[in-house]
Amino acid sequence: MVFRRRWALVRGLRIHDVAAEDAPGTPVVFVHGLAVSHRYLMPTARALAPRHPVVVPDLPGFGHSDKPAHAYDVGEHADHLAAWLKARDLGPVALVGHSFGAEVAARLAADHPGLVTGLVLAGPTTDPRARSRRALIGRWLLDTLVEAPWQAPILAHDVADAKPWRVLATVGHSVRNEVEKDLLRLPVSPLVLGGSLDTVAPLTWRTAVAEMTAGTSVTIPGAAHNALTTSPRRAATAIAAYLSQH
Repeated sequence: MVFRRRWALVRGLRIHDVAAEDAPGTPVVFVHGLAVSHRYLMPTARALAPRHPVVVPDLPGFGHSDKPAHAYDVGEHADHLAAWLKARDLGPVALVGHSFGAEVAARLAADHPGLVTGLVLAGPTTDPRARSRRALIGRWLLDTLVEAPWQAPILAHDVADAKPWRVLATVGHSVRNEVEKDLLRLPVSPLVLGGSLDTVAPLTWRTAVAEMTAGTSVTIPGAAHNALTTSPRRAATAIAAYLSQH
């Protein structure tokens, strides 16, 4: 499948995405985390593209998208992403949100249920037991010890694009967001996906998320927080199996 770059003007910002939209089926939109961009999600996006149309945007402030003067919080990202879906004539879609992107995806699904037909929460933040900047950053540092080191240049590139101040501000938005309030309003039962080695969104928290949403929890053995980067075939298989039932 060939991925093509596109830009859409949404609320005064040019939003970048890469997309392979030739496959049949429900469109799948990936939503990246708080320090990154579309780049690290591409392994799973490519693995899924033969089975579903796939679109991977950069949220405002990240990757190749325009950079607003302030760091958007969860609600601002969700509303902007909903407007982008309409601008791109996408919807209803299946959202695959990873880490902070899972928070954004959950808010979008809760506030704009007509745009969402499926929802994957991959390594969702933030576990209430780590709901502070220090605790969340500490868990992320632990995760780096079990992540594949070849990911480091991707992360460095993405942080340079976003600027460290925006990343730190977004960490603050994440830990202040009570994601449970959105999880209890979801219009669909999600797939809760994560790696067995994930210290950022550990199995205990993912299990709790699945229980409160009547969702299904799937764990990828040997993967850490960035399972969508390091275990693309297994992640794509789990996502496709979930979508086949929705």
